Amino acid sequence: MAQWMTGEVVENYAWNNELFSLRVRVPEPFEFIAGQFVRLGLNDGEQRFQRAYSLVNGPQEPILDFLVNRVHDGEFSPRLHDLRAGQAIEVSQPPSGFFTLNEVPEGKSLWLMATGTGIGPYLSMLTTRIPYERFARIHLIHAVRYSTDLAYRDSIQQWCDAHPQQLHYQPIVSREDSKGALRGRIPALIVSGELEAAVDDTLDSDAQVMLCGNPEMITDAKRVLADKGLPKNLRRKPGNVTVEHYW
Repeated sequence: MAQWMTGEVVENYAWNNELFSLRVRVPEPFEFIAGQFVRLGLNDGEQRFQRAYSLVNGPQEPILDFLVNRVHDGEFSPRLHDLRAGQAIEVSQPPSGFFTLNEVPEGKSLWLMATGTGIGPYLSMLTTRIPYERFARIHLIHAVRYSTDLAYRDSIQQWCDAHPQQLHYQPIVSREDSKGALRGRIPALIVSGELEAAVDDTLDSDAQVMLCGNPEMITDAKRVLADKGLPKNLRRKPGNVTVEHYW
């Protein structure tokens, strides 16, 4: 059963009017595997509002980091959006989830495909040595609506600079043209071959793909990847596509 600890907001960083990173200090060391999630909670008199969020920070980093998109008619994200440094927030422990590299079979290339805030688990993974030790080629693919939704670009660029022959970042923007970005949706760009051309690699039997984000993207991407001979990865039957049902 999950327990709760009280953390302190140290920063609420706005990427744009709706997308923000909530950074939280907790009173004791917090151990987790990159890719896992916790629940954040806020008490409002008689009830606790809570929701699951992936940890964006690396396991070795002391400040917990969460990427959040405000849903205006939601019960919880607007409350998070209004938090400021010094305010309290509840954090569940222990962390949960199996969307980790421990669950991904061996391969030559690793494709980290996300929409929106679904990039969070991948950012945590990329702070560790694990992906670079296991895969010759790593492609971080982030699909958003507008270029201002492309968060953490400075950190991503630092990782790309540190692993120039290994890590490739490919943004995708659906509602406007953006320099260096593909335009469209991940499943359609797989079907057309544009995604593989952009990263100069092939989605074949040596590829391991992780999908995180919008359920419609995941459903469609699983289908087109299956058509290319890349089945879903299951513990009882290892495959090529590992999925996180993010919401």
